[in-house]
Amino acid sequence: MTSLALVVAQWQPTLRELTELQASRHIAPGVWSAKQILGHLIDSGVNNHVRFVWASREDGLALPGYDQTAWVEAGDYQQRPWADVLALWVAYQTQLAHVIDTLPPDSLDHTLSVGGSAPSRCASSRRTTCSTSCTT
Repeated sequence: MTSLALVVAQWQPTLRELTELQASRHIAPGVWSAKQILGHLIDSGVNNHVRFVWASREDGLALPGYDQTAWVEAGDYQQRPWADVLALWVAYQTQLAHVIDTLPPDSLDHTLSVGGSAPSRCASSRRTTCSTSCTT
């Protein structure tokens, strides 16, 4: 089981306890609500899913980054019921963990760059992306 799957399993019960009001609350102006944070993690998972699959098939890729604020706005997570956002996060991160677990081992030596960054090995990108996509 990947660290991503463990994080989902660990946090799902706690997140399920949040009320709609709690999940919708902005603690300060310009700070995302819990709905928007989970929405961002869903969007990040979508982008990382594509990156993992492409990078597993081809070495030396240069892939675009994405505007996380624009994606959260487009997803309009703030207006969705908390239970729906949470269910989508759990389902998508669980699928992403499965994809990570089944990547061809030889593809982990491939390199890729994202959003103009310096190329890095997929094995290190996978670990970093997995840990940041489920904890930021």
